[in-house]
Amino acid sequence: MDKLNKIHSMDRSNIHQLPARGHYLAGEVGALAGVSGNRIGQWARNGYINSSQSDGPPRVYSFQDVAEAMVVHELVERNIPYREIREHIEGLRTRFGIDWPLTQSPIAHATAGKRILTQEGEHLYRHGQHLAIDVGDLRQILGLLNRGGWAVRDLPDIRHIEVNPNRLSGRPVIRGTRVPVSMVAQVAKRPDGIETLHEGFDLSDEEISDARRWWQATQEFERKAA
Repeated sequence: MDKLNKIHSMDRSNIHQLPARGHYLAGEVGALAGVSGNRIGQWARNGYINSSQSDGPPRVYSFQDVAEAMVVHELVERNIPYREIREHIEGLRTRFGIDWPLTQSPIAHATAGKRILTQEGEHLYRHGQHLAIDVGDLRQILGLLNRGGWAVRDLPDIRHIEVNPNRLSGRPVIRGTRVPVSMVAQVAKRPDGIETLHEGFDLSDEEISDARRWWQATQEFERKAA
């Protein structure tokens, strides 16, 4: 109880708001977060995530917004009701004045005497009992985002994709380069595409394969929503 009281007593000045980085449209966020662009727009309109770079139209999202979208998707996958997710997010934003509470806030939260998605030390609990997500999960989610986002969950052997908000505005690129993954996937479809990518961009077969598989996987997120 002393530990929980200490967490509750944290002043908002102890929470440092990071500057928004990267620029993404809804479809680009969806490709990384594993949902359709329309779903991203719905989440933004309903307050589950922010569009930190611009409220639009069109809305423009940051790297941090993408990370929050991935966490929301993870919580939905774990059958946490949307109502509880939003109550938690709104409470943390109001109390601590931070834009990205699911990935940034190291605090606990209570609503109407009943804990919902409570972050106590290193764990988020639903109703104070059932583990919903912990710090290890958050680190894994952010690690997946750096490697290409939600698609990498199903394609764990992908090694040549990088998502860095300081490189090409955060769009997925071939690791260590500024070559967009989407461009590689499109060029690879042409009759002379592989040769062009080898000679013009100095890409290996493995890099091209990763780009093509990642692109195909992300297109499925939109098709499933149709």
